[in-house]
Amino acid sequence: MTRIARCCCGAVRAEATDEPLLVGVCHCTECQRRTGSAFSVGTYFLKDQVRTEGPSKVYVRSSDSGRKVEIHFCPDCGTSVFWYAELRPDYIGIAFGTFADPLMPWPTLSVWEMTRHPWVTFDHPVDRFTGGLSTPATPATS
Repeated sequence: MTRIARCCCGAVRAEATDEPLLVGVCHCTECQRRTGSAFSVGTYFLKDQVRTEGPSKVYVRSSDSGRKVEIHFCPDCGTSVFWYAELRPDYIGIAFGTFADPLMPWPTLSVWEMTRHPWVTFDHPVDRFTGGLSTPATPATS
């Protein structure tokens, strides 16, 4: 299966040739700022399963865990389309919403729940982590 993600204006694209290995929700404050929302949803693929195209600007920041994240966004419309995280060098993250596909797999994990807005809940089973993936899971109650 091929899935195509793109920015709002269509100039930056990412074409994935397989299903994501992981779909996760991040509630860290940096993701909240990047998305302008209460959380981000990322899909993760092996780098060799994705082809990116189009001109992108790059913003490098530290994550809440202190590791670097290289975010690629469209210089025209500003959409954050994909990123590379120092934590997972063999993976590429692609913003869930850039696929605009209601058949995308649901998130299976939720990280940085210590900064999750209390009104954000899930009605399906999700593995929960207080901080990043290396922190203990919190009880799955919502």
